[in-house]
Amino acid sequence: MAAAVTLGTVCMASADVVAQEIEGELVIVPLAAGLGDADDALCALNASGKAIWQRLDGRRTLGGVVAELGEQFQAPRDVIEPDVLGFAAEMLRRGFLVARA
Repeated sequence: MAAAVTLGTVCMASADVVAQEIEGELVIVPLAAGLGDADDALCALNASGKAIWQRLDGRRTLGGVVAELGEQFQAPRDVIEPDVLGFAAEMLRRGFLVARA
C-alpha cells in the first residue's frame, strides 16, 4: 500500500514519462508499459494541473506548491490544498510521479 500523500511529500516526474506542451496544453506521455490507466495512457492536464505539475521538481514539498499557487492565483489555502494533494495522489497512483518523504 502506498504511503499517504501529505503537505510534506516531495514529488517529481517519473523517469518513465515525458511531459510535452502541445498547443498550450501539457500532455503526459508514458514511456514504459504499465503506466497510466489502460483506457487512458496519455494524460492531458488542464491549467490547474499544468500549474501544479510544473512545480513538482523534486525539491518543493506539496505544502510549498500550495503556498506558491495561493500567492500566484490569490486563492485561499483551503481551496488549493485539496486540489494539489488530490492531483499528486492521482499522478502517483498512475505512476506519472514519484515521491520521497
